[in-house]
Amino acid sequence: MTLASYILGVVAALLVLLIVIEMLRRRRLRERHALWWLIAGVLALLAGLFPKGLQWAAHLVGVQQPTNLVFFVSIAILFLVCLQQGSELTTVESKTRTLAEQSAMQELRIRELERQLLDKDRLSSDPDQG
Repeated sequence: MTLASYILGVVAALLVLLIVIEMLRRRRLRERHALWWLIAGVLALLAGLFPKGLQWAAHLVGVQQPTNLVFFVSIAILFLVCLQQGSELTTVESKTRTLAEQSAMQELRIRELERQLLDKDRLSSDPDQG
């Protein structure tokens, strides 16, 4: 590994971590969404700081090229992020549907009460009904 690629890996990992932390700080990203990105950033930083550790991990799991292990772990993390987002989207859609149904029922109730009030006003103002 050349010095330039070593520095690039460390700087890129630090940049990812800083962006995620800044987004957390500004409340642009919630903790539960940031978890996988923080794990990815820390793993990238560790791989950048300790390239021999990446080679050791690749050898441990039987992968010949350490970069293949990096790609595999990256894809696995992205898969978990997509799975988490899909799960949360399903929850939000369900809550949205429930809220829309409740809103429609409230609108229907308001219209019915307005109609009843209008009918009552007509009856009380009609002199023939006295």
